[in-house]
Amino acid sequence: MLPANSSPLHRASGSTSKSGFTLVELLVVIAIIGVLISLILPAVQAAREAARRIHCVNNSRQLAIATSNFESATGKLPRSGIVELESRTVTANNSESTTVYFKQRKGKQFSWAVLILPYLEQQQLYDRFDFDVSVFEQEAEPQSEFLAQFACPSDHSQRSLFEDETMTLGKRFAKGNYAAFCTPYHTDLQMLYPGALVGRGQSLSRISDGSSNTLLFGEIRTRDHAQDERGAWALPWTAASLLAFDMHHDRINHRSDDPFVAYNYFAYQTQTPNTLGPNSDMLQACPDLVESQLEAMPCLDANKNGWLSAAPRSLHPGGVNVVSLDGHVEFLLDDVDEYVMAYRISVNDGHTIGTSIPEASAAATSSN
Repeated sequence: MLPANSSPLHRASGSTSKSGFTLVELLVVIAIIGVLISLILPAVQAAREAARRIHCVNNSRQLAIATSNFESATGKLPRSGIVELESRTVTANNSESTTVYFKQRKGKQFSWAVLILPYLEQQQLYDRFDFDVSVFEQEAEPQSEFLAQFACPSDHSQRSLFEDETMTLGKRFAKGNYAAFCTPYHTDLQMLYPGALVGRGQSLSRISDGSSNTLLFGEIRTRDHAQDERGAWALPWTAASLLAFDMHHDRINHRSDDPFVAYNYFAYQTQTPNTLGPNSDMLQACPDLVESQLEAMPCLDANKNGWLSAAPRSLHPGGVNVVSLDGHVEFLLDDVDEYVMAYRISVNDGHTIGTSIPEASAAATSSN
């Protein structure tokens, strides 16, 4: 017989036990999930960066092909920019020499990127440019168009614009991620110490070092700042669409009009890939100097410092993609030998040297 205070219903309800995770078990599960995520995320990010870098490599190659097609059609490589060229005659040691300076802020100021648009299947955009007036007087605003061919998806400031009431007369300029190597020295001296693209254009016959040894384009980064001109593809300005390495010419042992000879006194001050100093990108204005340094994109005001040069830059780990005149793409390491890079940019120094940098490919990309 059952006790008076016990019933089948009471016994059934009393025997039911609660189930669930203890706090310790929950913490262990969370810790395991965290470890798994920490293992998976780098692999996912690496895969995404590999895909982005392949895209950037393809863009570089397409720009080189467009440049080659331009040369085939016109007999010359595109001009680095349509600007005013100023001749100055200097007398030294009883000898006169004339130097032609590239005045990037004078003239109509169209960049090489504008000139090759028809060879990038952008004829309609090219036709919107009015070459009878300056790039700052374009009624159709073609310079404000963002172009996928000029964009590397690793750069996080895509679709940003450069605009300044004084420097651009209020016009907006779209940014991109590719610039031309115009000289191993300073941008204004590109006619004296030429790179692949210079102010008057030049035939391939003048590239005496060979097209495979001559760098054509490199990647650049942009900042999401309206007054930072870096990447403004339609402007033939330093760091906008032009790169200069800042390796000085050896004037002590050579005449100034001799082929370029690297001067070891100025080594370690050059514009190697992603350099953080001592040199900086020389801009027409350096907005927010502190923030630019925090973003690993140091800059200075060229009008206050008196020289024009800028480094190739990217968000790829360890270096930047560059493309040579013959169209082959390489990954240029941040710690590249400065003399090798200087002579790879110069077109007539007599050094037909190669480098051990492998050609960029899907396999090479996926390893980073």
